[in-house]
Amino acid sequence: MRLMLLLATLTTLTALPAHAQNRETIGVGRLFTNDYLGDGEDRWRTGSYVYSQIRAPRSYDAQRRFAFGELLEYRVRAEIIAADAPATAPGDRPYVGAVSFGVHTHFGHGPADISVGADVIATGPQTGLSRFQTAVHDSLDMPAPALIDTQLGDSIHVQGTAALGQNVFINDALSVRPFATAQLGAENLLRVGGDVIVGTVGQTDLMLRDVVTGQLYRGTQSGDRGVSFVLGGDIAAVGDSIYLPPFRNVLPENTRTRARAGLHYQHREGASFFYGLTYLGPEFQDQPTGQLVGSVKLNFNF
Repeated sequence: MRLMLLLATLTTLTALPAHAQNRETIGVGRLFTNDYLGDGEDRWRTGSYVYSQIRAPRSYDAQRRFAFGELLEYRVRAEIIAADAPATAPGDRPYVGAVSFGVHTHFGHGPADISVGADVIATGPQTGLSRFQTAVHDSLDMPAPALIDTQLGDSIHVQGTAALGQNVFINDALSVRPFATAQLGAENLLRVGGDVIVGTVGQTDLMLRDVVTGQLYRGTQSGDRGVSFVLGGDIAAVGDSIYLPPFRNVLPENTRTRARAGLHYQHREGASFFYGLTYLGPEFQDQPTGQLVGSVKLNFNF
């Protein structure tokens, strides 16, 4: 039933409004995250990659927002969640390979910026991520990932997401962006937080929020040159999570915290760079400490 509802939602988002056939690709966003770019410990939220294609009937304009269903983000994600090798203590979280596809629409209502969407999430050996990570570790002469044989099994899940925010522009080089997000399905949580962008890069772009870190990555690419610094953080109230199954004796923390900083640099239009560092607080009750993960994006169009 959940899968049927999700497919109906994805179909509706893709088909509306009536002039949807006039959409074209107006931007592409992507972000690679790995703890080797952070604390280097190869554990827990160890790696992810997101690719977002933005389609709309016209170019993005921060001052001329879209109606519901006009601008669509087609999002593909892959994520590996790992145990704390080589410790693998009782109560550690299970290994997870997850791949998802979703459709999200970004639109305005009054002073608010809103996004609504849904994702289909596949987990387990069927994703091929555990085989991929094992091959990478073998090629780099690294220890095999822990607990792959007892990883979360093959399954299909659904995830609905709604976000409400507001971009408050102090001037051309300073904006404050408070937000609230609700997720229901694979992980149930309610999150509130905010970010500050200081600098010219990214101020006039559609900024997308990474699921794991909360880092803002650019879905569109304006021609603004220079450097921008981003500081942000949030806290979430957490319910159930498929990634922390109680039958594995892994209990989620009631709250999650994140703190992040990042740097956007654009040398010219089509040539840009982003690096961000995020602290992820403990997500399950036996997790002894938080972790640092790094995120990077390189963009060179010739």
